[in-house]
Amino acid sequence: METTQTAPSAGKTAVITGITGQDGSYLAELLLGKGYTVHGLIRRSSSFNTERIDHIYQDPQTPGRRLVLHHADLSDGVALANLLREVRPDEVYNLGAQSHVRVSFDAPLYTGDITGLGTLRLLEAIRASGVETRLYQASSSEMFGSSPPPQHEGTPFRPRSPYGCAKAYAYWSTVNHREAYGMFAVNGILFNHESPRRGETFVTRKISRAVARIRAGLQDELFLGNLDAVRDWGYAPEYVEAMWRMLQRDEPDDYVVATGTSATVRDFLEAAFGCAGLDWRRHVRFDAKYQRPSEVDALIGDASKAEDLLGWAPRVRYRALAEIMVEADTRQLADELSGARVRVDR
Repeated sequence: METTQTAPSAGKTAVITGITGQDGSYLAELLLGKGYTVHGLIRRSSSFNTERIDHIYQDPQTPGRRLVLHHADLSDGVALANLLREVRPDEVYNLGAQSHVRVSFDAPLYTGDITGLGTLRLLEAIRASGVETRLYQASSSEMFGSSPPPQHEGTPFRPRSPYGCAKAYAYWSTVNHREAYGMFAVNGILFNHESPRRGETFVTRKISRAVARIRAGLQDELFLGNLDAVRDWGYAPEYVEAMWRMLQRDEPDDYVVATGTSATVRDFLEAAFGCAGLDWRRHVRFDAKYQRPSEVDALIGDASKAEDLLGWAPRVRYRALAEIMVEADTRQLADELSGARVRVDR
């Protein structure tokens, strides 16, 4: 097996767009642990949205100078170029996007602008700044759409959502800049990857939170859409390791990251509810509003190339993932209820 070239990381600098998201927070932890200085981009808003990284931003063992947050946006190419000139990063990880597939049908123009054109703005900002850096582009299995599984790096893209279309645009923009300008730019085609930090509107987290609330007697029903959709679910902390490994290679290339294990939404329901000794059929109800106008039936990845060239392999499959998420949401709910009781007692 050929493995990735892992150069010493201490003293390196990285920029992460989307640092406040699931993947961004795990990637920041990984890079800080390797001795990087990390610069994260966050959008300016009237409220804070840094819950996923507060524990490392405020950790006294993580000196503030090693994790720096900047207000910037993928809609502003000039600001991106200025930031790159200032920071001069060794690596850039573009994880920022409107990333909810169902929402992309309701907001297709916004999705195209941020998820698609936002990547092109970042690529052009790198080029305009003149900074020698390596770029990781977060591509998605949703680009494959209706192409039959298993999907690999050579599988044709046939996206079935505005999100998938925008990601395909971003993918080819990355390839084009690599080939036209000699940029070290890679695409990580990541299949579904989840964790306790997954957004609460995504189906796996929606399920794990519901299990915790149903077990606690705070909820009785869970409304979902298509239970027959087949997905390849992995564990997000493992997937950010693959991102980093891609940028340590001698040559840039594109890689599928997946477990190769298929499961329906129904399978995930059974695993998650089973962790709490519950029968999901007693609690789950169908709601048509959660269905997509055009569905992707099956996404199952073949990560052979990543295993051979990056030395990366998944360890957590969907059943273990469901258990991790249900246990985490159960603990979180218990903490919330305990805190509420303390406030009432006072």
